This record gives sequence, structure tokens and C-alpha cells, in this order.
Amino acid sequence: MQAWVVHECGPIDSRPLRRIDRDLPVPTQGQIRIRISCCGVCRTDLHLAEGDLPPRRAHVTPGHEVVGRVEALGPAAHRFSIGERVGIPWLARTDQSCRYCRRGDENLCSHPAFTGWDLDGGYADSCVADEQFAYRLPDGVSDEQAAPLLCAGIIGYRSLRAAAVPAGGNLGIYGFGGSAHLTAQIALHLGFRVHVLTRGEHNRQLATDLGVDSVGRATDSPPQPLDGAILFAPAGALVPVALRALDSGATLAVAGIWLSDIPALNYDAELFRERRLRSVTANTRLDGEEFLRLSARFGIAATTHAYPMSRAQDALTDLSHGQFGGAAVLHN
Repeated sequence: MQAWVVHECGPIDSRPLRRIDRDLPVPTQGQIRIRISCCGVCRTDLHLAEGDLPPRRAHVTPGHEVVGRVEALGPAAHRFSIGERVGIPWLARTDQSCRYCRRGDENLCSHPAFTGWDLDGGYADSCVADEQFAYRLPDGVSDEQAAPLLCAGIIGYRSLRAAAVPAGGNLGIYGFGGSAHLTAQIALHLGFRVHVLTRGEHNRQLATDLGVDSVGRATDSPPQPLDGAILFAPAGALVPVALRALDSGATLAVAGIWLSDIPALNYDAELFRERRLRSVTANTRLDGEEFLRLSARFGIAATTHAYPMSRAQDALTDLSHGQFGGAAVLHN
């Protein structure tokens, strides 16, 4: 089979990925092998390729928004049938025995593994996955539409919950790419007022088209104090900007796995009056199941841009340079 690998980390314009031939992976205990139809392109893949997020092993295959059909079952794998459509997300495995897993916080597992970072992901013809961490996908949602739901959607949903916006409150969204545009739709359906602050013209237009309550540039002040906010842009410089926009007692949730350095904070202007700053490290399987149910119920639609799998490197380059709003999806 063919698979993209991180050959040598570097700026995306240096083309750090390489497409190679590999043996078809063999599923082991409790694993399934998926024939991949498509894979979403996440900003985390860009951080991996450029080395901001160092690969956990040499020549790993990126991609963790994987949609395909089960083509082989490993020993003791029985949750899915051959031919069944499944989604493979970022969280690939937990130890299920550490104190975090035992208390239900598997997103904080002491010894996790992640698709496309520790384990080979979806920029390939096929991949293997632990069947306990795969998702059944909603009926009536195409493969291309389903792919961004598997990380962008799920982690955005967890970030929305972490922001703790009260019913009918004002939510601020900083950055408006693949994850944010799905989260905004959920928030609007839940009755929040949504204020988007982002630098890209494509992204501001997408936010406007989705019917959010206001759209501004990343460093603008929103029209009302925010009852909660999510930072999707991997820009630490926006943390104090977003904190200043919060109302008293409100929370800023940082959604990305990687963030540039945060400048020194002014305690009085940015943290006092019980403003809160928290990270979102990963998601639980329960987050994923809840989000997929809500996305089907509300008819959440990803704005997607299709690329053939042969152009995976181009899709990451276009993402880096802000050439589209929404999410890129690679197709086999």
C-alpha cells in the first residue's frame, strides 16, 4: 500500500512529507484494519510535519480524522463487522488502569497513544486501530462530511463544554478553522450568542455565512463581555487578548495541543475577578459519542475542500497559508 510519512520535520514549504510503499498492516489483538476512503487534514498534522509537535517515532504516517470500512479483524475483535463504516479519531488507546482512567478522565491518561503521532494514521490506503476507540458514524453523513467531525468536531465540543458558557450567554471564538466552524454551529443550536474573532478573510466570511452574532479581527474587542471563550488559533499572544474580553468569573479554554508562548499576563487586567484560563488536553470517548449524536440531531455541516490523497502535502501547505476556510479532506 501507499502511505505518507513525516520524512524530515521542517517548514511545510520545504515539503517534509514523503509518500512511500509499505506492507499492508496486520491487525493484532482487538484491532481492526480499515480501508481508508478519506482523512481530514488537521492543524495538528501541520504541527507534526513542521516539528512543533515532534513525531513520537520515525516515519510516522499523519492523520487522525479517518473514515473507512473494516476490511480485516484481528484476534478477539468483534465490535464491528467486515464492511462496516467506522471513524478513527485522535485518541487511539489508553492504559485503562491509571488513576485518571479509573476515575473516568481517560483524556488525561498517563500512558495514552494517539493516531497519527504514536501510531500510523490516515494519510494512507489502510491503517489499523483498536476497535474500542473507533466510532460508528451517523447515517446520512457522507465520508467527506464525517471526517472533520472525528477531531475538529469532537475536540471543539469538549472545548465548548470547558468554556462553561451559561445558557443564552456570549461565547467568543478566537480563530475560525476546521474545529471552530463546527463548534460555532453547535453553540448556535444550543442558544449561545457567538462572537468570532479571527485574522483570515476566508474565515471571517465563513463565520458570517454561518450566521454568528458578530465577526471581527483577532485582536478586536467583542461587542459584549464574553461569558466564556475558546482559543482555537495556536497563538499564545491571543491569550491576554481573550482574557481581557472575558466577563468576571468567565473561562477561556485553549483548544489546541500546541500553542506558541504566552506573553506575561497582567493580573489585574487579565486574571483578576476570577477569570479562568484552562487547557483542553484531549477528549474522552464519551465526548465523541455525545458530539456525534448532537451533530446528527442538529445537522452540523462541515465546510470541506477535497484533495486527492496524492496531494496531502499540498493540502497542509494550503492550510498553513490560509488558502481556505473550513477543513481539507483527503480522498483515496
